[in-house]
Amino acid sequence: MKIFSFEKLSVWQKSRKLAVKIYKLTKNFPEDERYGLISQMRRCAVSISSNIAEGTGRHSAKDKARFTEIAFSSALELLNQIIISNDLEFLSNEEYENIRQDISEITAMLDGLYKSQSKINL
Repeated sequence: MKIFSFEKLSVWQKSRKLAVKIYKLTKNFPEDERYGLISQMRRCAVSISSNIAEGTGRHSAKDKARFTEIAFSSALELLNQIIISNDLEFLSNEEYENIRQDISEITAMLDGLYKSQSKINL
């Protein structure tokens, strides 16, 4: 089976695991959040790894960097949503801290990837 280049990226692997974690955690959210935070958080979490994958299929460094930028923005959107979820006590403090740490690692990696992609444009 062919392994695509995005599958080798640590940032993609971590973001994929984060998406799975978000899906599992949001199963415990109140039912009335099905079309609110649950849907939003799941879409954001999947968007991070999806944009990383899509960006690797682009030919220009500028396009690659743009998809990395979108992945970064999705991670920040997810951070906002976990903060709100914690405020509403849908997440325990431990779950909140754990996800926040994951997002911090992923955004740092995305920042480095973006910078390396942007240098190619110079």
